Amino acid sequence: MSNKRFNTGSGPSQRQLRVGELIRRTLADVLNRAEIHDPELNAMSITVGEVSCSPDLKVATVYVMPLMGSVPVQDAITALARNKAELRHRIASELTLKYAPDLRFRADETFDRLDETRRLFSDPAVQRDLGAADDEE
Repeated sequence: MSNKRFNTGSGPSQRQLRVGELIRRTLADVLNRAEIHDPELNAMSITVGEVSCSPDLKVATVYVMPLMGSVPVQDAITALARNKAELRHRIASELTLKYAPDLRFRADETFDRLDETRRLFSDPAVQRDLGAADDEE
């Protein structure tokens, strides 16, 4: 029996990617326009880096980061979680999905991984190995 209900590939389906991007844009617009009735959240500048959706599109994990380290990441996540119902309502009104996804907020660690990658590439041993690989070609 084939499993046609969910994508069995190694990565997310095109629909998951498209819906995640639409949710990301909608959340970014709502946060940018300060449409949420929470002065503490409206005072924060938050970047929505990525949204990944579950295969059934009922759960969306939102990766966020405060701009310029203005507030601790955990404070931003707490404020977003506190206003999750209103944010979910805004997404439901903007998008034409059968279900408004449950939002889960996580810290966006992309920049930390980027810094670690830069640090690794600047390591003299790695530079030496990269130089040796270039010489062999």
